[in-house]
Amino acid sequence: MVRTEDAVIARYEHAGEKFEMLVDPYLAMDLKHGLKINFDDLLAIDTVFKDAHKGEEKNPESLAKVFGTTDAFKIIAKIIAEGEVQLTTEQRREMTEKKRKEIVQFLARNAINPQTKTPHPAQRIENVLTEIKFHADIGKSVNDQVMDALKEIKKILPISLEKLKIAIKVPAQFSGKAPSILRKYDIQKEEWLNDGSYVVMVEVPAGVKQDLFNELNNLTHGDVETKILDN
Repeated sequence: MVRTEDAVIARYEHAGEKFEMLVDPYLAMDLKHGLKINFDDLLAIDTVFKDAHKGEEKNPESLAKVFGTTDAFKIIAKIIAEGEVQLTTEQRREMTEKKRKEIVQFLARNAINPQTKTPHPAQRIENVLTEIKFHADIGKSVNDQVMDALKEIKKILPISLEKLKIAIKVPAQFSGKAPSILRKYDIQKEEWLNDGSYVVMVEVPAGVKQDLFNELNNLTHGDVETKILDN
């Protein structure tokens, strides 16, 4: 459980009634964004209040009427999903900065310059976001904000989200270790040939193409065949 002094109030209002619980601010926002969390770690105390500051508790009858249950975990899930998490200014600033970095890293990994077919460095994307005065929204997921960011970035920088299909052939002497490298990518097809070599087709974000090639070259000492396929 989160310590009471580190918790914030999650509040839900229904028909003029207030329902409050003390929660970990970071886990609460993770839950609000649909991530799986440990409810034992989320709650400071498994009590529903009508006023958390005063310590006034809601009665079980009221909880059952509004939520259809008195189970604290089910109640807090609804409170966070449909209510408000009262973050401090510092917590909101910290979460906004974290969300912004996640957006930058997503674009650095998944986007490329369509003119050169090469990825943009994270710092370049960061600089452009600053130039266009982009503000991350902690209430929205990274995926929900990427397209909004791209629309504005394109006014300054050539950028697009692309995926590449790459055919790979790894010689027999290195084929045993190749799958462990390639499993983190989206394997479309794979086959072991009679000579022991490993043939596979993967789909990867265009921005990580060079990372993949570097890993394969390190494994095979450059003895690997790769081909970018037409989508």
